[in-house]
Amino acid sequence: MKQVLQNLKTGETELVDVPVPQCRPGHLLISTRRSLISAGTERTLVDFSRANLLAKARSQPEKVQQAIDKVRTDGLLPTLETVFARLDQPLPLGYCNSGIVLAVGDEVADFNEGDRVASNGPHAEVVCVPKNLCSRIPDTVTDDDAAFTALAAVGLQGIRLAAPTIGESIVVFGLGLVGLMTVQLLLANGCRVLGIDLDPQRCELARRLGAYAVDPASGQDPVAAGTAFSSGRGVDAVLITASTKSSAPVHQAAQMSRKRGRIILIGVTGLELSRADFYEKELEFQISCSYGPGRYDGRYEQQGQDYPFGFVRWTAQRNFEAVLQLMAENRLDVKPLISRQFPHASAEKAYRLLTEHSSTLGILLTYPETQIEVNRTISVHRKEARNQKRKTAKGNLEHKPLGVKPVIGVIGAGNFATGVLLPALRKTKENLKTIISASGASGAIAARRFGFSQASSDYFSILKDPEINCVIIATRHNSHARLVVEALEAGKHVFVEKPLALTREELSSVKESFLKTRDQQLFVGFNRRFSSLAMKMKELVKGRSQPITLIYTVNAGQIPPDHWTQNPAVGGGRIIGEGCHFIDFLRFLTNSAILSVTARMIGGSAGEVVRQDKMTITIEFADGSIGTVHYFANGSKRFPKERVEVFSEGRVLVLDNFRRLRGYGWPRFRKERLWRQDKGHAAEVAAFVDRVKNGGDMLIPWHELEEVTLASFAAVEQAEKFRPQSEL
Repeated sequence: MKQVLQNLKTGETELVDVPVPQCRPGHLLISTRRSLISAGTERTLVDFSRANLLAKARSQPEKVQQAIDKVRTDGLLPTLETVFARLDQPLPLGYCNSGIVLAVGDEVADFNEGDRVASNGPHAEVVCVPKNLCSRIPDTVTDDDAAFTALAAVGLQGIRLAAPTIGESIVVFGLGLVGLMTVQLLLANGCRVLGIDLDPQRCELARRLGAYAVDPASGQDPVAAGTAFSSGRGVDAVLITASTKSSAPVHQAAQMSRKRGRIILIGVTGLELSRADFYEKELEFQISCSYGPGRYDGRYEQQGQDYPFGFVRWTAQRNFEAVLQLMAENRLDVKPLISRQFPHASAEKAYRLLTEHSSTLGILLTYPETQIEVNRTISVHRKEARNQKRKTAKGNLEHKPLGVKPVIGVIGAGNFATGVLLPALRKTKENLKTIISASGASGAIAARRFGFSQASSDYFSILKDPEINCVIIATRHNSHARLVVEALEAGKHVFVEKPLALTREELSSVKESFLKTRDQQLFVGFNRRFSSLAMKMKELVKGRSQPITLIYTVNAGQIPPDHWTQNPAVGGGRIIGEGCHFIDFLRFLTNSAILSVTARMIGGSAGEVVRQDKMTITIEFADGSIGTVHYFANGSKRFPKERVEVFSEGRVLVLDNFRRLRGYGWPRFRKERLWRQDKGHAAEVAAFVDRVKNGGDMLIPWHELEEVTLASFAAVEQAEKFRPQSEL
């Protein structure tokens, strides 16, 4: 199928062939009939992508500061690579869609195949959308009209925040698509409406819809007009739907408002506010968030948890329903807002019109009425055929798999995979055959970027492909164990990102499958032990005659409590999900079995939603060594993320952020500094591919993988059950 993508690096708007997405639980798979180009939001994004690097930086000062902080901790080259990698990741365009339900995911009860629905799906022939961001289209509403639903809901949510009553005088600042629909919604609510815009044609359209309108470009003073419109009392509310860097709309809105008036920002403006404007009148100012309550809430969108009707009357979905009902009752007419229609195949022409003619309002993309073929695997980049027969080594009790020519499939195309793993895989120059992403689009983008032959949204295509003998798993944590088991049982070598499992039951299932295989590599992405400086540390402590003491301090950084990594069922929490890295590193340096684990986390206090990400873990090793991991999410981003200190027989090693290693008291070593941070990602990928190719022992023995995983479980269990016995 085809989907519209915006390249932030080159500025090109492209129509790209991508696999049809999977229908995930709690989602609908929709065959698109119409999609609306949002003239404001999408024009801004296209303009941003076409700007030079300096202009992009100036428009996002907060991102620049983040980059500066990263340079201080990680170095210039890794920061530049991260920035350019993000810019090289095209974005799907569009969020106003109408179509027909092709499939209904698990946990969806309110929709059926064949339903006509409006959603916030992108410009693609088939979209997968959470059920709470979809609404059934009434029979009397056309596909053309329904495509305006999401955008109209943006204006409706702003109106709900303004809480207008019958007869109030309301000003709408900006008469683009959202502004003109907001005008109609206010009129339907019994309000008197004054529209303000610099485009005389839009002002005239607002008048035809039943509003008053003022064009400041013709010399009319918007403040004077608002004052006159309200008979000198001041308007009751101002809804700003304009998009401008200027703070003038907010200032003028305050000047024309009555005492205790309301100002709602729906669009984007400068926010240099005058205290006097707001103080003297006790004005209310609020920024409206998209379609309404639930938007950007992962539990509402991705997990399908609705807000109770009696407590949150108008959610995003219920705003969709209200808009569609108003359309059905002919109280919201969007037909005058349609400037042009283009076939989806001509989307690039539509975007040229959007950027070259600023007066353009609604541009609809139309899609074929015929049923689309649900193709979840597409060819992207053909390479020379490489048909290798897979070698096996049955009955090898020492688990030393024989070598094979690697043919690689990757499951997962998120930020980590595309920013770290795939660049390293490309350097191996091996056969990258298929990459999987549930959405289809991100996999297709990655396939084009890194030279895969195929992209797919169906991971079974990798497991069933007899040519693919090596699987890289880079998905969310709760799928790791299941995918490892399935890949092992399919006879594949497996590289899985950490963690290996989230529960003891999952770990047992992996172990059971692994022990049945004797000719396959299983590797977990504990990359830090492959860093060049880590290797140097291991070499220096190798000749010790006494136990060592290790301190690993991790300035982990705060992650919002509702982020998926904080969810024990999805991400495992930060210790199981990420802390296992640091436990493994101590296991690597000591080269000794883990005997016991104790852990304590920060004491509970008011407002402390997450405690597990502020934890101290102490590990006792079989050789008598003691290691401590301080995992703290309450530090500064300007402080280096990781420091490892090793105390051994009157000597000390200090590793700072995998860039600098210093030795104190070592006879033949003082310091080593790298030009760039090296956490071992490239080396681990190269080592894994080499081991698949040439055969040999596992890079990390199973008993170490099991120990480290169990230690992360034990740390969380210890910290959660700990209670002080007495106070000193």
